[in-house]
Amino acid sequence: MTASSHRPNDGRPVAVALTYDKDDAAPRVVAKGYGSLAETIIRTAKENGLYVHESPELVGLLMQIDLDAHIPPQLYVAIAELLAWLYALEGGKSEELFAAADQL
Repeated sequence: MTASSHRPNDGRPVAVALTYDKDDAAPRVVAKGYGSLAETIIRTAKENGLYVHESPELVGLLMQIDLDAHIPPQLYVAIAELLAWLYALEGGKSEELFAAADQL
């Protein structure tokens, strides 16, 4: 799982958490929220050693997706690139992730 966060113009934090299972068609939105809920999502991600990516544009798009829904095909490339970068950062075998991303 990865979380993405930013603060909108009103200063409230916004966060979206994604998960990806190789058996899923695409990553899914598993949590999202504003204010204290966003802070809880971000804190929970960090406490569990998950990367929190700050991207206002991406969060804005992901906030439009229903909970437990897969990301739309229009976001496959952006999310696949982020996941591949995270996987490589964590010392994983990037070829496995790229193979999974090719299936999206």
